[in-house]
Amino acid sequence: MVFTIKTVKTQRVFHFGNPEKAKHLIIVFHGYGQLPEYFIRKFHSLDPEKYFIVAPEGLHRFYLSGTSGRVGASWMTKEAREDDISDNIDYLNEVSKNTLKQGEFTKRTIIGFSQGGATAARWHQNGNFKADNFVFWASVFPPDLVFSSSNTAFERSSNFFIVGNDDPYFQNVDLNSEVLIDKHFPVETEKILFSGKHDITKEALELLLSKL
Repeated sequence: MVFTIKTVKTQRVFHFGNPEKAKHLIIVFHGYGQLPEYFIRKFHSLDPEKYFIVAPEGLHRFYLSGTSGRVGASWMTKEAREDDISDNIDYLNEVSKNTLKQGEFTKRTIIGFSQGGATAARWHQNGNFKADNFVFWASVFPPDLVFSSSNTAFERSSNFFIVGNDDPYFQNVDLNSEVLIDKHFPVETEKILFSGKHDITKEALELLLSKL
């Protein structure tokens, strides 16, 4: 037998940019085993007067190897996944409430990288942020996310799938296929390919932002 309880957890949220001047708010979700403290540096090439970047940390931290050394974070595992999904949405709703108080943003974007893409997508659909743009960066639509096409955040946002042409996690996928989007994304989504691997590069980020 098992029972569950709700508890309070202190969580870290990193940010970059000037929220008093920036008009484009971007919330970015790191991948498995990453820390937002370092992940957010991939966005430091952006103009801090135009973009305010917010990087919440996954709720679970762990040692990447053994019982000491480098630490990474994860959004969830298969264990008690429904509880983690609910906790993630509650947590990210609080991140949104806090962030939106800091400035007057005219454009809102969510970028979910790798494992972070699934958590970001679930929050976009079921949370409180109301993003104008949603970006699957080296990630695909979570198969468990079921919604009505007439009432979904994805029908109201511009959606993008961006991936490096040499990404090892997509080595068995024909990225040039004309039916790739129809197969993996149940909503209208624009595909962007860049030269690179499983990473966020300055050049690819600039290419993406030119379309938002």
